[in-house]
Amino acid sequence: MQRESQATNAMLMARRQAAIPRGVGQSHAIFIAKGENAEVWDVEGRRYIDFAGGIAVLNTGHRNPAVIEAVKAQLDQYTHTCFQVLAYEPYVELAERLNAKAPGDFAKKTLFLTTGAEAVENAIKIARAHTGRAGVIAFTGGYHGRTLMTLGLTGKVAPYKTGFGPFPGEIFHARFPNALHGVSVQDAIDSVEQIFKNDIEARRVAAIIIEPVQGEGGFNVAPPELMQRLRALCDQHGILLVCDEVQTGAGRTGTWFACEQTGVAPDLITLAKSMAGGFPISAVVGRAEVMDAPAAGGLGGTYAGSPLACAAALAVLDEFEKHDLLQRSRDVGQRITASLQALAKKHKCIADVRGLGAMVAMELCKNGDPHQPDADLTKALAAEATKRGLVILTCGTYGNVVRILVPLTVSDAVLDEGLAIIGASLEAAWRDEPTLPARSRACACSTSRACSPAPGPASCWPTMAPKC
Repeated sequence: MQRESQATNAMLMARRQAAIPRGVGQSHAIFIAKGENAEVWDVEGRRYIDFAGGIAVLNTGHRNPAVIEAVKAQLDQYTHTCFQVLAYEPYVELAERLNAKAPGDFAKKTLFLTTGAEAVENAIKIARAHTGRAGVIAFTGGYHGRTLMTLGLTGKVAPYKTGFGPFPGEIFHARFPNALHGVSVQDAIDSVEQIFKNDIEARRVAAIIIEPVQGEGGFNVAPPELMQRLRALCDQHGILLVCDEVQTGAGRTGTWFACEQTGVAPDLITLAKSMAGGFPISAVVGRAEVMDAPAAGGLGGTYAGSPLACAAALAVLDEFEKHDLLQRSRDVGQRITASLQALAKKHKCIADVRGLGAMVAMELCKNGDPHQPDADLTKALAAEATKRGLVILTCGTYGNVVRILVPLTVSDAVLDEGLAIIGASLEAAWRDEPTLPARSRACACSTSRACSPAPGPASCWPTMAPKC
């Protein structure tokens, strides 16, 4: 079938809706024609700055030249054998390099798969094989994938779990600390202890799994104290500590693995997304004796550790070393954080700016009240940003968090351009909200007068820079 050369976004959306199930969501009604580093162009020729990065997949940018060249070279050799049938060196070399990077003064081994959910699922399999136990503890707000096991681990119902149960048993959820919402590290540890008392004895728990920074959950950072206390708790009860670094890994947070910044060495780490610059591959890295627990033939997959993806991942590692992208991650993160914090000083609706490295987000709430998440404003901001040529994503339990996952290779000029669009979009989104009666919304201006019920922006708001 010949592809339509003059297709528009609207035409392609109509074809998509007719051919693809509604369960496959789409954040933006845009069809890409070309991508280059931190910029994309749609089928109508319009340019966008990409602050989504394929949901943290493009830390090294769209079509990174080194990655493309590595894959082209691999294409000239072989494309597939299934590693369990005919092995190939890139798989072994990539495992060696990740083993060397993972924290912990112990021998490590690495398994390659294809998706993040596969990596998490196999980490649980390995933990159960090693411990002979079944129970798993995850955390509220966590996201771990779309298979039945990983959905069971995920701590958010809509839209991921709705209508898909029942899920595997022996999965329990502890509280994730969040200072903004009044949940302390002690509260989180107490909730684990309550699970031991009320749901499953500690000696039947195989693993505790946690994201060092929650991705879909809202970029909530796990405090080092929490990670250290979980490590001690696991050691006390013979439980394995699993860090899900599918989104945080591959340098997003300023270190290759986010857990490096906590002073804790997990027993198992899952990795995917940006590790191969856009080519599908995932990994489980862990203690050698733990990784060796499953019997021969118990692990693997037809496409697991694809030669093309292994070549791409090796090129990504080279790019990080050649261009010091870990430092770049920290620099980008500081620039984003400073920009969002400046916005927060002007707009009360920004209740929090948080993150680690270049994994940064802001949470929007009505009048800055954490108990009043403003999903409508967040959605409007994202839509306005798209109109202005910026692709961003929202997340969080209440859909009120704007997250930034721009490629680390972005230029300062393009980064600043995108950040300026966020500021302009926030002001426009708030200004465009329907005006409420005077008594139903307090004015945020310095006069503290009641907002005017007249149509359009309230008369007490500054014309150019309204405060939310």
